[in-house]
Amino acid sequence: MSNNDCIFCKIANGVIPSETVYEDDDFRVIPDMRPASRGHVLILPKVHFTDICEAEAGVAAKLFPLAARIGKAMKKGLGASGFNVVQNNGASAGQTVFHLHVHVIPRYDNGPSMIAWTPEEAKQEELALAAKTLKDIL
Repeated sequence: MSNNDCIFCKIANGVIPSETVYEDDDFRVIPDMRPASRGHVLILPKVHFTDICEAEAGVAAKLFPLAARIGKAMKKGLGASGFNVVQNNGASAGQTVFHLHVHVIPRYDNGPSMIAWTPEEAKQEELALAAKTLKDIL
């Protein structure tokens, strides 16, 4: 199942050619055209899901093991000292292509800075309320 207008569906299924780092029945892994660092790749499911919330459980279950395998290869082959695994859901979270995809970004000593946020202290009441709200929904 693919979305005929989705560029990542076209790339994942070979309609639009791309460099391929890895491919199996479920995924195609390609270099990111706007990399955060040397070797940055995208894991693209071949089936269209807008985001992780829509993904079939079997596909979602394979994403992190594949990301780990790629990250290990980045450390061994590219000399990365670490890597980020990033998956954005929704425009407010930075998703720009609405086809589920996972970024695996190699990190190097003295390389570009990693994705960061400024941690702030939370009040215990805020933590308890957020936890209860989520617990009740789950």
